Formats: sequence, C-alpha cells, structure tokens
Amino acid sequence: MGAGVMKRGGGGSRRRRGGKGKHAAMAEINVTPMVDVMLVLLIIFMVAAPMMTVGVPLELPKTAAKAVPTEQEEPLAVSLQVDGKVSLMNTEVPEGELVDRLKAIAAERDSTKVYLRADGGIEYARVVQVMGALNAGGFNDIILVTDPGGPSLTGNTPAGN
Repeated sequence: MGAGVMKRGGGGSRRRRGGKGKHAAMAEINVTPMVDVMLVLLIIFMVAAPMMTVGVPLELPKTAAKAVPTEQEEPLAVSLQVDGKVSLMNTEVPEGELVDRLKAIAAERDSTKVYLRADGGIEYARVVQVMGALNAGGFNDIILVTDPGGPSLTGNTPAGN
C-alpha cells in the first residue's frame, strides 16, 4: 500500500544521445587559426619583399628604356657609388679583389648576366673600367640598370615628367 517510487533511466548517470561521452572528438576542423596565421605571413612577406632587393643607395639615371625580363637565377648586381666604392650585391669589394671574386662567382653560376648599377654622378670612364673588370671576371652580358621615366632621344618625356 505504499506508494512506489519510479526511477527513470536507471543508474543516475546522464548520457548524451548517440552514446558519446563528455570528451568526444569533434567532427569539424576549425580553420580560423590557420587563416589568421596565413594572413599574418602574407603581411610579413608583403612588407619584407621590397627590402630584399640590393640595398646600395644610388641615384640611378633616368632613361626611356624598357624593363629587362626576369630570370630564374637570382641576378648578380654590381653597384658603383658616387664616392667610387664598388659593391658586389650588398658587400663592398676592394678594387684589387673584384676580378678574382667575379671569377669565383662565374665558376658557380649558369648565367653570365650581371646587372651594373652606377650612380648618375659617376664619370663614364669609371663605369667603363668596371665593365672591363666584369668582362675579365667572366661576365660578358652586362645590363646597365636605370630608373624609368627619363627622356628619350626623340625629345619626348613620359607623362608626369
């Protein structure tokens, strides 16, 4: 005659549907952190890429010449500063060692192409001397680097100048 107590589910522990426990593996991959990291890397490379060029400050002469197509191999750059110093890529090189270093570099490279960057205030004779050293060092494909937007022989200047 006493009232019976009814128990539901028997056992007192609560379980979720499907029989999964409290620490079940997630079925989805959260890509938000990966996207965040990729965006940060993109910004870093966008800021750093312009700084990866040869960093010898020069006042290059302006010409109407067109740009040279890019190569697979990193180009070798020789810079002549207005004070007469010669730099191979970013490293200043004494004049007596220039030809020897160029020969060593030419032995390791596939291309004989070299980019010569000369300040606009340097005498023509000095530029020709360095071109002779480049030729003696094994580089016979010399490209003179200039800034675009200068006057052409026709007397026309590009718009904006």
